[in-house]
Amino acid sequence: MTDHAFSPAERGAIYRVIAERRDMRRFVPDASVSEEVLTRLLQAAHAAPSVGLMQPWRFIRITEGALRGQIAAIVDEERQRTAEALGPRKDEFLALKVEGILDCAELFVVALRDGRGAHVFGRRTMPHMDLASVSCAIQNLWLAARAEGLGMGWVSIFDPHRLGELLGLPDDAEAVAVLCLGPVPEFPDHPQLEIDDWAHARPLGEFVSENSWVTPAPIVGWST
Repeated sequence: MTDHAFSPAERGAIYRVIAERRDMRRFVPDASVSEEVLTRLLQAAHAAPSVGLMQPWRFIRITEGALRGQIAAIVDEERQRTAEALGPRKDEFLALKVEGILDCAELFVVALRDGRGAHVFGRRTMPHMDLASVSCAIQNLWLAARAEGLGMGWVSIFDPHRLGELLGLPDDAEAVAVLCLGPVPEFPDHPQLEIDDWAHARPLGEFVSENSWVTPAPIVGWST
């Protein structure tokens, strides 16, 4: 039998980049990302799996400072609305740093591309698989960025319709993510929301079962 596994060192690097990926909000001011590295990152994103090979993603690079400011304003407006919706945790939420739009070296808006509705393969019973495919592309970019020593943050606090209008998206396309990318001062050992005591990750064992929803899977180590 042919062994298709990577070498131990290569496997170690893969698992390390997954474990050390963080949702970053703090970036080194006035930093930059070379075009060569940026191309590698976007190629990694574009290599993501997609249902029916639909490739429903569109990456819009934001290079105008004024446009960054407008995107930041849209995010801040929704941040205030989200705080109100959180009720008793409003002040706690407002104290969190939830984006680095004005500080990061590179800013991207990711959209589901126009014309995606024509794809039936894999979407007849699960129409949201186009969004799942875009999420795979974003994860590829995230992991590749970490491997390059760069941080990335996924901002989801915005009005998709307003952002779409600002960027001239067609009617059948939708903005799904604002990505902040660039050099960061450090990578924390734990997710920032844990450090800020907003939420805490739960063990894998709570999320894996066998043959039904309620039967725990008896795999050593899954409960840790």
